[in-house]
Amino acid sequence: MINSFISHINRFVTLSQSEIDILTDSFEPIRLEKKEILHQTGKVATSKYFVSKGCLRSYFINDKGIEQILQFAIENWWIADYESLERKLPSTLYIDAVESSEILSLTRAKELELYNRIHNFETYFRQILERERTAFLTKIRYNFEFTKEEAYLHFSENFPEFIERIPDYMIASYLNFTPEYLSVIRKRIIS
Repeated sequence: MINSFISHINRFVTLSQSEIDILTDSFEPIRLEKKEILHQTGKVATSKYFVSKGCLRSYFINDKGIEQILQFAIENWWIADYESLERKLPSTLYIDAVESSEILSLTRAKELELYNRIHNFETYFRQILERERTAFLTKIRYNFEFTKEEAYLHFSENFPEFIERIPDYMIASYLNFTPEYLSVIRKRIIS
């Protein structure tokens, strides 16, 4: 698992062998079965997770009892309850495995230690956070700028790997509409 992370980080920054050794000792590998919960509401988040293989999602249950998906994370993506992690507040999110997955867990304490020990690690995370912010802003734009049909088309064109791997009802939740409405959109697109 760690080898996929090292390959990933090397696309952004250059690390020495001693820095790679430090990184290797800082992560905890975790294997998850499909639908296995990694993080749940009410607990304070202490780690963020790098997906080596598989797919995870973060979501909350709204007042009507409906799952609202905030994020998917496939290979080479990070996922966490960032609000809980940063503010040390009880979580309002769940994180679970959409597929059987292999992930690397990095505690907040280890992350801060790595920033002090490996300068390029902080540079790497800055670049990753910029990419994540862009993804979240794009999702927000879907709600303001696109019709539901346009949002689905844009998402499916830009993220075909998600369309292929993630169940339709989860895609619908992520795009903030019902699975039934997704069926209507797909029928419209086909005709």
